[in-house]
Amino acid sequence: MKLIHNFIVKLDIKEFLRFVMVGVLATGINYIVYYTLQRSGVNINISYTAGFVVSFIFNYFASNLFTFKTKPNLKRGLSFGVAHVINFLTQLALLNLFVLIGLSKTLAPLPVYMISVPLNFLFVRYALKRK
Repeated sequence: MKLIHNFIVKLDIKEFLRFVMVGVLATGINYIVYYTLQRSGVNINISYTAGFVVSFIFNYFASNLFTFKTKPNLKRGLSFGVAHVINFLTQLALLNLFVLIGLSKTLAPLPVYMISVPLNFLFVRYALKRK
């Protein structure tokens, strides 16, 4: 709860907008890779994982250099990685849940992104900016 309170109190609108821009690009990269692979017959979990990995690499550097104006380093990389592993596992569970309840494999990632993006901002901001 304290993390959410601190987020609201210290919200930097420009930083959040940069996060959204990078997130949209990373999400687009993730979806293009996922869509291309799953339409080629690759299992949805493997397709989603491949998309996530490619977008993760882009996202790490863009988040450091553009969004939060920090320098990439090993400590930030590890923290960013942990935040994204938590986010990835949440996304993968949601993806399978949405497919299980009948949403098409093509559209299932879209509500996943809507749920995971705000959560991911909190995790990534904490990972890259904590002292």
